[in-house]
Amino acid sequence: MSSPTKHWTHSREETMPSLVPRAGKPSWLEKLFQQIHVPGELALPSGRIVPLGQGAPRFRITVHRKELLRRPQDELSLGEAYLNGELDLEGDMLSILEVRKQFLDRTHFASRLRFLADRLFTPVSRSHKKVIDRHYTIGNDFFFKFLDTRYRLYSHCLFQREDEALEQAAERKLEKTLQGLELRPGMRLLDIGAGWGGTFEYFCPRGIKLTGLTLFQNSYDYIRDLIERNHFQATVLLEDFFDYRTEEPFDAIVTYGVIEHMPEYRRFFERVWSCLKPGGKIYMDGSASKQKYDMSQFSRKYVWQGAHSPMCLQDLVQEALFYGFNVLEVKDESHDYALTILNWARRLDLHRDEIVRQWGEKLYRIFRLFLWSGAPAFLGDQAQAYHVLARRGAQPGSRPGVPGRIAAFVKQII
Repeated sequence: MSSPTKHWTHSREETMPSLVPRAGKPSWLEKLFQQIHVPGELALPSGRIVPLGQGAPRFRITVHRKELLRRPQDELSLGEAYLNGELDLEGDMLSILEVRKQFLDRTHFASRLRFLADRLFTPVSRSHKKVIDRHYTIGNDFFFKFLDTRYRLYSHCLFQREDEALEQAAERKLEKTLQGLELRPGMRLLDIGAGWGGTFEYFCPRGIKLTGLTLFQNSYDYIRDLIERNHFQATVLLEDFFDYRTEEPFDAIVTYGVIEHMPEYRRFFERVWSCLKPGGKIYMDGSASKQKYDMSQFSRKYVWQGAHSPMCLQDLVQEALFYGFNVLEVKDESHDYALTILNWARRLDLHRDEIVRQWGEKLYRIFRLFLWSGAPAFLGDQAQAYHVLARRGAQPGSRPGVPGRIAAFVKQII
């Protein structure tokens, strides 16, 4: 696999025969790249090289099966062709994925049916466990190939500069969380979805008493070992947040990149309310979309199966207000997520041979598409990212009943 910055050394003149008029029309893929003027090359099953755009080629798409050129493909079918080795992508992945927004992401009936079954007929706690099991049981070492090496955060980091090291950006995120939650030594913090213990390594040495919840065994084992080795005053539990009960409410709660696994916001804030002291704060962040459950069919099928949803900010804030939380801060961090996922994608490619050897070519290709496609999505407003900081009030909020909701809807449309 070539590096993302590879340029081919042959000249454009070597491909001139492809410009000679020929029988038939250009393929839909040729037309697509010519429309957006991204310079690259299309290698056809016949061996002919077709130049795309103007200037030095930034990438090459090699098509091994001619049927792919006969009719337009959508994002899912083209992604599956890449997973199955029917086409290869070399060079600058960002240039290749400039065309992503041009694809029609058709709704596939089987995928929609699986999603509806998970959403409507699977108990919430079981649904959460299914999403986690399908994604995270690959093994810790796989994710450590591309996450930051210091805190292993599987959510976006916060950058001051475009070229800043991922590890420094990860530490800045934890610093901002410490400041936002106003944590002091001796305070009790609940981490919902504790990942691989990054919060433990940052907060525990600062005197914070931390309890972490996780749903996958690899995370639990890793954090338990981390606690024992460092003699942290901390606890990790293998338990769903919706089932968790505490005798003493916490001073603060943090959850990084986990709200996407818990789209039941009404139940979420009901549980957060019961776990926080009056005046306690919650810091939450994650990837977002403008409509709830809006995900590409490729991600839904191969990366985040089940009832998973990017954060829907308007719904999240509404439920926080209904449950008596004061929303102190909402910050757009889409650019930070773009930089984070770009770092992950580059690190994944650097470890390609190890990953293929240990986990197989298909898994590498799944995550390669998933990560590289994330950067242009965040930069092009196809996806967003936010952090939300809220404080629990003294009294529960006033949730409007059905008549109140109907009245509010009527006011909006007249």
